[in-house]
Parts: sequence; C-alpha cells; structure tokens
Amino acid sequence: MSNINLIIEERAANIGKFMVGRLLPFREKRMVGPFIFIDHMGPVQMNERENMDVMPHPHIGLSTLTFLFEGSIMHRDTLGTAIEIKPGAVNWMTAGKGIVHSERTPEYLRHSTKTMHGLQIWVALPKELELMEPEFYHINEEDIPAWADGGLQYKLVAGEACGHQSPVPVYSKLYMLEIKSTTQQTVKIGSELYGESGLYILKGGIESDGNSFGPKQLLVAKDSTLCEFTIEANSTIYIFGGEPFAEERFIDWNFVATSKEIIEAAKQKWIAQQFDKIKGDETEFVPYPAPKR
Repeated sequence: MSNINLIIEERAANIGKFMVGRLLPFREKRMVGPFIFIDHMGPVQMNERENMDVMPHPHIGLSTLTFLFEGSIMHRDTLGTAIEIKPGAVNWMTAGKGIVHSERTPEYLRHSTKTMHGLQIWVALPKELELMEPEFYHINEEDIPAWADGGLQYKLVAGEACGHQSPVPVYSKLYMLEIKSTTQQTVKIGSELYGESGLYILKGGIESDGNSFGPKQLLVAKDSTLCEFTIEANSTIYIFGGEPFAEERFIDWNFVATSKEIIEAAKQKWIAQQFDKIKGDETEFVPYPAPKR
C-alpha cells in the first residue's frame, strides 16, 4: 500500500510583479508539521530594466525561511537588518508580534541581466511564542550541515534530522532536508524523520510503490517513518516536516495566528501604518489587499 497520502501540484500564484509556484497552503492540507506556506520562486529571468522589488510588508506569528538556488536578494527589516542573501545561505526571520521587511534586487545588480530562483517558506510559531519579540538570523552556506552517504548528497537546511542539527534557530521540532543524486539510488531515511513529512521534487524525479513523480510535485506522506523511495539520476528533492501543532492556525494575507482576534489587530495596525518603518526603505509599502469581489 502506498505511503503517499496526497499529491499537490505546484500552482501559479501572483505576488505582485512575480508569479510563483504555490505548494502550501492547499485546501486539502493546510500545513505539514509546522510548515504553513511554501512558494517555489522562479526561475525568473530579468533583463537590465527588470528587478525584484517586494516593498515593505508585515508579518506576525511565524518565521520566514528564504533559500535561494540562483540570484540575490537584499533583505531589509525593522530590526535594522540590511543583508544580501545569496544561493545556499539561509535567511531566518522570526516575526513574532510583528516585523516589516522588504526584498529587492541589490543595487549592483539592478542594471544587469539576472535570474531569481529559490524557495520562500513560512513556519508557524508555537502558540506560546507567537507574540515573541522579532528576531533575524543569517546563516552562511558553509555553516549548513552537509554530508554524503551511499551516493547521495545531503544538506540539512533547518531543524534536526539524520543525526545532524542545523544552526538555524528554529522554535519547534522540524526538519528541511535537501537530497541530491547524480545516479539512481534507493533512499531509506524514514527512521530518521518524525511527525508529518512532505517531499518536494525540484529537479528530476522519484519512484515510489510503482508510481513515478516529477518536478513541481509535492508529496505528503501518511507516515514519515515509512519514507523509502527511489530517487532518479540528476535529481534534487526537499523533505520537510516535523511535529504538528495541537491548535489550528489562521492565515490572513501575511499574518498567521492561533486566533482571528490577533490577526484582526495586526491588520488594523498595518492599515493605520502603525508598524515600525524600515530604515532606508520608508517611502513605499504594500497595502492590505482589497476584498475580493
């Protein structure tokens, strides 16, 4: 019997000037462990007149994880952070009670051709920490645990799995694991995982129980401990998940919380422009979306 409970096809979503492939949330599966939102961004080709400019916008109740395959993003936030994220590094921003950030093409790249490609992920915070003070951490690529085993190359982007722990300061039991293979291999890591588990195919494919799956598919496992499959040659996949929370999470725009009252308060605060401003990026902002008709 197949261990795959749900197959989610990547579907287009508009985030302003960019179209992204949205994986979570999905109507039949709102979260996988504490992971509540996953966008596959790109690959987007931009000419010398096109740039990424995600204007200042707020978050509450979550941590954001940005992980690039290609390109570069200049991150600024209301903690005073101004840092460039490059491929292989991890930006981990915990919004807690509220933070505002912007994501733009760095100045030195704005008049050249470029590519943007990566994952943008939201991880819900535990209820007791959803209104914590905001934090920001940048982890360089060389500090992310990486190892080889049986012809497979592993990288633990965040969390704890397979006897390794990422330096990304997460607040719940979770994992985000990259697996690459140049040849066809059998992957048996179920005993190393826990909670709920999802598998995203970025490149190549996998075979499980006689079924083949390819790029831009997210597979949600019934039981993470049964995670065994064949990975095809020249494939890159991401396995993520962890212990689910007991409480439901509500999402409204960029806000995540265990209660609609917390979200409504944040919404009104943003509409009134009472969040802190980003130093050096004060003049623009993303307005709260108008209701759909």
